[in-house]
Parts: sequence; C-alpha cells; structure tokens
Amino acid sequence: MSIRAVVWDIDDTLFDYTTADRAGMRAHLAAEGLLDGYESVEQALARWREATDAQWARFSAGEISFEGQRRDRVRVFLGEELTDAEADAWFERYIGHYEAVWELFPDVLPVLDALAAGYRHAVLSNSSIHVQERKLRALGVRDRFEAVLCAAELGVSKPEAGAFLAACDALDLAPHEVVYVGDHPEIDWRGAAEAGLRSVWIDRAGAYAAGDILPGRHRIESLAELPALLAPDSRFGAPSTFG
Repeated sequence: MSIRAVVWDIDDTLFDYTTADRAGMRAHLAAEGLLDGYESVEQALARWREATDAQWARFSAGEISFEGQRRDRVRVFLGEELTDAEADAWFERYIGHYEAVWELFPDVLPVLDALAAGYRHAVLSNSSIHVQERKLRALGVRDRFEAVLCAAELGVSKPEAGAFLAACDALDLAPHEVVYVGDHPEIDWRGAAEAGLRSVWIDRAGAYAAGDILPGRHRIESLAELPALLAPDSRFGAPSTFG
C-alpha cells in the first residue's frame, strides 16, 4: 500500500522559525534597551534560546501550560519575578517584532504545489492551535492542510506515539499510509518512525553524521527532494516497502 498523506511539522520545517526568532528577539531587545547588559547580541540570543529550550521541555513533559512556558521564558531570561500580566505584556511586545519577519522556506510552496494532486496534507505541531493556525494563515498556506493538530490541545506531544497516531486518525488513515516530515531527528524523525509512520527528516543544515538509516526513515536536505522520494516507483514509496 502506498503513501496517501503527508503530515508536516511547522517550525523550522515549513516556517523559518529560528531566523524569525533571532531577528525578532534582536529587534525586541534593542527596543527594550536590554542589549547593553550583554557582551554581544549573540550572548543575549543564546540566553533566550536556552530559556526557550528549557521551558519548552517542561511544556512538552506536561509540567506547565503553553501560556506558562511563555511566561517563565520571560522570567528566566530577565531574571525577574514578574506577574503573569507583566510577563505576558513583555512577550507580546516581542511577538510584534517576531511576526514582522515571518517567512516560509523558499522550497515550501514549490513542494506543496508538486504534491497537491497526489497526496492529502495535514499538520502536527508541538505548539498550540491558536498560534499555528494564525501562523499558517499569515503565511498564506492554511488552506493547503485538511487538519492542524497541536500538542496543547491534544494533551500529548511528539515524540510520543499518540501525537502521530492522532494525526493519522484525523485523516482516517493507517500509520503506514502516512509520511511525517519534520526537522528534529529525535522528536520528529525517530518519533514518527516508532509510531509506525514513514518518516522524513529535513536536515537543512546537513547535520547528519554518516551512518545507517533505520527502515522507515529517510533524510533529505531540501524539500525539493521529497516528490521523488514519495513517488510510487521509488524505494521509499514502493508498495513492496509495506509488504
């Protein structure tokens, strides 16, 4: 049985989150007059990244709400005991700078066009529906996807199998009929494969250390490689793969 649907990660897969986050935070810190407290812009951005990763891990583990991780990112970064309202206001000012630089990766629209006729499409993200629906609409691609599923509403996060299986259920397809495309080798690549989906890692940075790629997984460095990979006569897309 061949692949019938593609489920996509959003941040750093379709949307250039890292570039937008860095540029938005740089502009925000300048506007807030906070850069003088650091030796360099890079040091400030590294501290923000560290705070983001730590609080996101707490959210993914179910230790804190989506809104709570945002507030605690601000508190940790600033080293201040802010009220919820103060933390929310600071984060919203950052969001204004961040949203001003939102962009899709250049290979996204061509691959969505190339795959539109042959495959169904959905999104699975470790964020929230409110955030990701807004993002997809602002980027002009929300209508490309039948469903948008997010961890905050599902109550389960990638790499847990339940998150990937929820996406399959939303499409009424078996896991082996679905391919998941994401940028993280553990959260996306490994998680999807262990849930029974075909799994594609978009490794734009070429970070892969040469070695064996396990069955059910594939690695690409550009989304332009995906249509050929999914083609019915390819090694990845061949019906015999699922026999």
